[in-house]
This record gives sequence, structure tokens and C-alpha cells, in this order.
Amino acid sequence: MTDIVMNSSPRPTDHNQDRAAKASDAVKRGLKKRYAAERRFKAYGITAIAIAMGFIAILFGTIISNGLPAFSETVIKLEIDVSEEIIDPTKERDPAVIRAANYRKLVFDDFRALFPDVTARRDKRDLTKILSSGATFEIQRLVTEDPGLIGKTIILEVPVAADFDLYNKGVISRDVGEDDRRLKDKQLDWFDALVEKGMIETRFNTTFFTHADSRDPELSGILGAAAGTFFTMLVTLMLSFPIAVAAAVYLEEFAPKNKLTQIIEVNINNLAAVPSIVFGLLGLAMFISFFGLPRSAPLVGGMVLALMTMPTIIIASRAALKAVPPSIREAALGLGASKMQVVGQHVLPLAMPGILTGTIIGMAQALGETAPLLMIGMVAFIVDVPGSITDPATVLPVQVFLWADSPERAFVARTSAAIMVLLGFLVFMNALAVLLRKKFERRW
Repeated sequence: MTDIVMNSSPRPTDHNQDRAAKASDAVKRGLKKRYAAERRFKAYGITAIAIAMGFIAILFGTIISNGLPAFSETVIKLEIDVSEEIIDPTKERDPAVIRAANYRKLVFDDFRALFPDVTARRDKRDLTKILSSGATFEIQRLVTEDPGLIGKTIILEVPVAADFDLYNKGVISRDVGEDDRRLKDKQLDWFDALVEKGMIETRFNTTFFTHADSRDPELSGILGAAAGTFFTMLVTLMLSFPIAVAAAVYLEEFAPKNKLTQIIEVNINNLAAVPSIVFGLLGLAMFISFFGLPRSAPLVGGMVLALMTMPTIIIASRAALKAVPPSIREAALGLGASKMQVVGQHVLPLAMPGILTGTIIGMAQALGETAPLLMIGMVAFIVDVPGSITDPATVLPVQVFLWADSPERAFVARTSAAIMVLLGFLVFMNALAVLLRKKFERRW
């Protein structure tokens, strides 16, 4: 009888079991290392974010702490006798005579009368340094506007000089030696005497928002720079938005795909990375030297910033147009719409949220630019508030530059306060871009 041998699948050997166990351990070790690497990478990212937020907090904390004193001002209440003998000796109420009167004598005589013991000429000069030069202009403005005040006694609140304002806010300490500060001990004694009499008050600094630039820190404000910024941004928006959107629509929807359009697209992308000062040099050479447009005017500043902003708006607009699904175009064409109708009535409205977002971001970038405006002369000292796009003006970033370069200590607070206002505008514009994106964004 023949024995029949039954074959069965071989059982794994001890060697195979060891190999499988080692492989399993290797896989577990690899997973463990990978998970550890992922945790380290996450920790590095969190640490980097924390460090960045810490530096941002330090930056904003420094700006805010330095800028807060600028939002308050120290004023002195003076009882002024508007003497007719000084203001209008002819008694004819001639506006020219009233305007040219010696208001300095009027204010300083009444102020010196508060300290009858101060008789030396030098001491009198040191005493009157407590008052800001704005006191003279303020009483002149009031009497010129209302000649009926002549012959009466009025209560006038005028700012004190910048150094005494800093002393009242605690920035200048009396503990510092007299040789190490600009204020003399006797001046501080006189100021403290005014405080004891209740003639010194601290109030919100409306001057900072209602006046233009000044050589005196206590009289300087941002209204002129804010008006110049408004006119400059208006010109920038009126020029850059329609031209950039039209260029984006043509390149994305109508332009043939050839070497010429490729060269144009490459140059647009390159222009977005060109340093801003190059656009300032271009504006100086073309708009001022060649075309003879006025220097230091929002018109030229807006044109220069429009050149700088257009590449950013074009790139953002093209991206928004590409995001519109092709089915929208095909459906409109299938219903008999022309190419222009498809773009104007269907594609462009759907892409407008992205276009507006890119425009606001480009305008925010232009709002913070300084270098191109310095090249066209918008660094001039402007004491008047501009009334049109052709009036001499400056802008907020340049105003910050001017105040930061000033040796007066009181301008430190003005500089930080102006930076706070500028950052507020930038945050508002970026927040507006986000809100527009959220409100009008459509998903397909």
C-alpha cells in the first residue's frame, strides 16, 4: 500500500518571528520619533508665535506709553483785561488796527501782575516762558472775531509751554539737578504757585486734532497732515483703481496669450517688488521736472502712490477674476450674451469682493509710505491745512518723520501719538478688507 503524504502550510519559524518582532519594534520606534518630531515642530511654531507676539506687545506698549501724554494738555486760566488803550486807542473799531494790536503786552502784563515780587528783567523773562506763544494768538483771535470784548475782562484758557507741560505730567522731575534740565528752580516754584492757586488744569488735547504743524510742540497737531493724507489717498484711489481693474480685466479676459502679454505680466509682477523710493524718483523726474507740476502737493503724491499701488491691485484683481468658475462664463455665453456682457454683468460683479480687498490692501500700503513722498518734496514744513489737491501739504508718515527728527523732547509724545493714529487707520482699512471679504465672498 502506498503511503499518501499530506502537504500543509509551513508554520513560521522562530527566525521569522524574530524578524517580524524587530520590524514591529522598528515601526513603533519610527512612529514614536515622528510623533516626537511633530510635537517639537509644533512647539517651535508656538514658541515663534509667542516671541513674535511678545515683540509686538513691546512695540505697541512702547508706542502707547510714549504717546498717551500727547492726548492731554496743560492749560492755565488767565484773567485778561482787554484794555481799549492797548487794543483800539482810536476807538474806531478798525479791524486792521485791532488785528495789529500788541496782544503780547496785553497777556504778559496781566500774567506778570500775578507775581508782583518778580521785578528783575531777567526774572520777568523767565516768568513769561511759562506761557505758550499760543496765548497771544488765542486772545487775538477772540478779540478779532468779537470786538465787543474790548474793554471787558475775560477768562482765557491758554496752553503752557511744552517743558512745563512735561513737568506737570511728571516727565520732567524736580529731583533732577537744575543743571541737567531746561527749567530753573525758580520757574518751577512759580509754576507750583500757580498750581496751588488752582490756575493750572489738565484737559483733553483738542489742539492735537484741530491744528496743523507748528514749531512749538504744545501748538502742533495732525490736522494738516491728515488733510494732506486724505487728498493724497483720494488721488491715488481715483487713478489706481479704474486703471488697475481695467488692466486686470483685459489681461485676464480679452488679451491673447502670446509673448507680448507674457512680458507685460512679468513686468507687472516685477513692479510690485520694486522699492518704493524708485517710484519717488520717477515722479520727481516726470511729474515735477518734465511736466512742471507743483512740488509738495497731494496731486503729485497721489500720482506717485498710484503708480506704486497699481501692480498690487492688478495682481489681486486677476486672482479674483480667475476665482470665478468657468461655468458662469459658459452659461452666459450659452444664453447669447456677448463677451463684454459676460465680463461686465456676470464675471466682474462676482470678482468685485476680491478686487475691493486687494484695492484696500494696496491703499493701506500706500498710506504708510514715506520714501517716495520725500523725493517729491512733501517733507516741507506746512503750517496751513491744505484745501485742495494742489495746495502744499504733507502726510501722516512724513509728519511722523519730521517730529521724530526734532530735538524738542515734547515731540516724542507727538510722534508716538501720530503713529497711533496712523496705525489706527491701517488697522481700520485692513479690517474693512476682511469684512468685505466675509460679506461678499461666495463659494461654488
